[in-house]
Amino acid sequence: MKRLLLPLLLSVSPAFAQGADMGGMAMHSALGGYAMNRDSSGTSWQPDLGPAMGRMDMAGDWMLMSRLALTGVYDAQSGPRGDDMPFLAGMAMGMAQRDLGDGTLGFRAMLSPDPLMGRRGYPLLLASGETADGTTHLIDRQHPHDLVMELAGSYSRRLDDQSSVFLYLGYPGEPALGPPAFMHRASAVDDPAAPITHHWLDSTHVTFGVATAGVVLDDWKLEVSQFTGREPDQHRFGFDHPRMDSTAARISFNPDEHWSLQASWGHLNSPEALEPQVDETRYTASGTYVTDIGDEGSLAATLAWGLKSLSSGERLNGLLAEADYKPADLWTLFSRAEWEENAELVPGRIVRAGEVSLGAIRDFRLADHWKFGLGGLYAFDMTPGRAGYGNVPHGAMGFVRLVAE
Repeated sequence: MKRLLLPLLLSVSPAFAQGADMGGMAMHSALGGYAMNRDSSGTSWQPDLGPAMGRMDMAGDWMLMSRLALTGVYDAQSGPRGDDMPFLAGMAMGMAQRDLGDGTLGFRAMLSPDPLMGRRGYPLLLASGETADGTTHLIDRQHPHDLVMELAGSYSRRLDDQSSVFLYLGYPGEPALGPPAFMHRASAVDDPAAPITHHWLDSTHVTFGVATAGVVLDDWKLEVSQFTGREPDQHRFGFDHPRMDSTAARISFNPDEHWSLQASWGHLNSPEALEPQVDETRYTASGTYVTDIGDEGSLAATLAWGLKSLSSGERLNGLLAEADYKPADLWTLFSRAEWEENAELVPGRIVRAGEVSLGAIRDFRLADHWKFGLGGLYAFDMTPGRAGYGNVPHGAMGFVRLVAE
C-alpha cells in the first residue's frame, strides 16, 4: 500500500482525460463502468463533462492518478469581528486502481497543508462550525481540515456493462451525504474561500470512519453509509476514534453529460463536541451543470440546499449558488451567493445572514503540466442586526497558486 501511495503523492502534474484508453486499459471509474470524469470527492458524482481529478499514468496493471494544488492567500475580513491573516491551503492527492476479476480495486489518499494555519483556521465572516480549542465555538473563521483528509479503499463488481455494486471504506473518508466537497466541486475548485454553508452541505467530507455500499444502474446511483457522526477534533495532525454511529443515504442521477443531481439524508449522532447531547438530521439536494464553451472555455454552476434539523428543536436552512467560468484557457472568473439560518453567530438567537463574492484568476504557463496563477476575490456580507459586525462588512482575499493540469 505505501509503495503505491508514495509515488502518487509525489507525482504532481495532472492532465484531463475522459473515458480514454491508456496502455490498453479502459479509463472507467473504480466504482463502475462509467467514465472516470463522473467521479468527484468520496463516492459523489459530478457531470460527465466535469474535469478529471488528476493526471493518469500506468504502472503495470495499475492505473495511477495524482494531483497537487497549493494556494497562498492573504485574507482581510473587515469590522470588529474580522481579522487579517496569510495562510496556505490546497491538497496533494493520489489514487490507484486496477481491474481484479469481474471488478475493480481502488485506493485513494489525500493530504492537506491546512493544519499549518493553526487551530483557529483563517478569518471568514459568517462562517461557523467545529472548535479551535475544544472549549469554544469557532465563529467568523473557517476551521482547518486535517492533515490526512482521505485514506480510503474501494472494490466494485460489475453486474453488466452499465451496472455495478461497490463497497467504499475510509479512515478518514466521505459518506454519501451532500454534493461533492467544495474543493473538488467543478463550480468551486478555483475559489480559495470555503462556503459559509459548508456545514449545511458537505462538512462530512473528512470523517474518521466511513463504510459505504452502493449500486450503480447506468446513470443512477443509490448508496448507504454508516459513519462517525462526530466532527474531527481540534488536533488536526492525528486520527480520531471511529464511532460508526451515524447513517446516510444518497440517490444520484446524471440525466446527460451536462448535469448531475443528488438528494441525500443523514442522521448525525452527536456531531458537535461542545454540544454532545444534540443530534442532527441533515437533508440536502443539489444540481450541478457543466458545459464547454468554444475550444478552450467552460462553465460550471451549482445550486444547492441544505437543512439541519437539530434534536434541540432548531431547523436551520442554507442555500448556495456558485459558478466557475473560464472564457479562455488561462483566465477564470468565479462567483458565489449564499444564505443561511445560523444558531451560532449570535448566542441565544437564530439569525439570517448571507454573502455574495466575486473573483478572478490569471494563470501563466510554467511548463506543459504546470501553471502559476494570480487572483483575488471580494465578498459582500449581509449580516444580522445588533451583531457587532460594523458598517458594510466585507472580506477580500489576494492569492497566488501553483497548479498542475
